[in-house]
Amino acid sequence: MNCEVIVYANNTCPYCSKARKLLEQKGVAYTWHNIDQIPNGWQKVKEVSGRNTIPQIFIGDHHVGGCDDLYAADKSGQLDELLAKVK
Repeated sequence: MNCEVIVYANNTCPYCSKARKLLEQKGVAYTWHNIDQIPNGWQKVKEVSGRNTIPQIFIGDHHVGGCDDLYAADKSGQLDELLAKVK
C-alpha cells in the first residue's frame, strides 16, 4: 500500500492553499507536486485523477479528490480514518 499523502496543486490556486491549510492543521506530512514545475503538469493531473482541476489529493491508494472533497471527508470523519491508515 502506498503510505503517503500526495497533493497535485500549484502555489497560486486558492483551493490548493485551503487544502494545504487543512492538512497542516491536522499535522499531516504530505508531498506537494507543483504542476507548474513538472513537465506536462496538467496532463499528469488528468492521468492520475481523471480530473482536470486542482488540487487533487491522494491518501495512500485512495483518491480523495479536490478541496471540497477533502473538507467533506474531514466533516464526515472519513479523513481521519484515511489518515490513520497511513501513519
